[in-house]
Amino acid sequence: MTIQIPELTVRIAAKTPEAIDICSFELASVDGSDLPRFTAGSHIDVQVRSGLVRQYSLVNHPSETHRYRIAVLREPTSRGGSVGMHDDVHVGDLLRISHAKNHFELHPNAQHCLLMAGGIGVTPLLCMAEKLATSGGDFTLHYCTRSRSRTAFTDRLASAAFAPRVRFHFDDGPAEQRLDVVTVLAEAAIGTHVYVCGPKGFMDFVLGAARAAGWPEDRLHAEYFAAGTQDHSTDMAFEVELATSGRVIAVSAGKTVVQALAEDGIEIPTSCEQGICGTCLTRIVAGVPDHRDAYLTADEKRQNDCFLPCCSRARTPRLILDI
Repeated sequence: MTIQIPELTVRIAAKTPEAIDICSFELASVDGSDLPRFTAGSHIDVQVRSGLVRQYSLVNHPSETHRYRIAVLREPTSRGGSVGMHDDVHVGDLLRISHAKNHFELHPNAQHCLLMAGGIGVTPLLCMAEKLATSGGDFTLHYCTRSRSRTAFTDRLASAAFAPRVRFHFDDGPAEQRLDVVTVLAEAAIGTHVYVCGPKGFMDFVLGAARAAGWPEDRLHAEYFAAGTQDHSTDMAFEVELATSGRVIAVSAGKTVVQALAEDGIEIPTSCEQGICGTCLTRIVAGVPDHRDAYLTADEKRQNDCFLPCCSRARTPRLILDI
C-alpha cells in the first residue's frame, strides 16, 4: 500500500506538557512565513516517521497562521504514532505535514453549539470555541476527563474570555458535576447543533442519547480519532473488479481490500488504515459494500456509491471499483 507523504515541512517551535500523558506541539514554517489558512475543526496529517502518518486536530485559533498547534495523547496501545511524537520529536526537529483538512466544520446557521469533548477530543472543539467566541456564536463547551490532572489546557480555558461557557466534568469528582447528557440535551435551545469528539465509547454515549431523544442527524456532528474494535469472526471472502481493466482480485477473509490490491501490485493511498481519515475513499461502480468506517455519514453510507477499502468489505460476492 502507499502512504501519502504530507507536502509541507515545518519546524517544532515548542513542545509543552499539558497534562499527564498529553503534550502540545507548536509547528512553524521553516522560513518564518505564514502557514496556509485553516478553519475551526480542521486536522493535519503528520508524518511521525517514514511510513507512519497520523492525523491531529489543530487546537489554536484559525486566525493564527503564524503557527499550527496540536496536542497528542500518549496512547497505551499506540501503534507508533503517539509514542513517536512523545519520545522522538523534539524542539527544532523538522516534520512533514499536510495542508489542513476539515471534515468537522461548524454549521453556519446553528443557533447554538453544544461542544461535547471527551479527553483529548477537546482539541478540535477548543478551536471551535475560540472561533465562536470571536465571531459572536453562541455555545457551551462540556469537557469530560478522568481527572483534573489528565485535563489538558485547563489554564488556557480558565483564562479565556469564554470561560463562563465551559463546564468541566471529572470522573473522579463529585456526582453533581458529572455530565448529565440527557438533561443537557433536553435543555438545549431549538436549532442547537451537537459537536462531539473523544473516545468512541463517549461519543456513542452522547450520540445515542441524542438519537434516543429524537435529534435529527443533520444536527449531530462527530469526529472520530480511532475506530472501534471490529468483529472479524464472520468475515467472508469476496472479489473486487477493477472497472478500468476488468481485472478481478480475490479478497480473502483475513485481508483488507487495500492489502489484497497491494499484493497484486495495485496501490491505494492510505493513512490511518482504520477508516477514519478518508484518504483511501474509493468510488463503487456496482455491488453493495459492508461499511465499517467512522468517516462516512449515515446518509453517505446508504448511497453505497463509495467506501473505505482499508477496513470495509462487501455484502455482495463482487464489488466493481472505479480503479
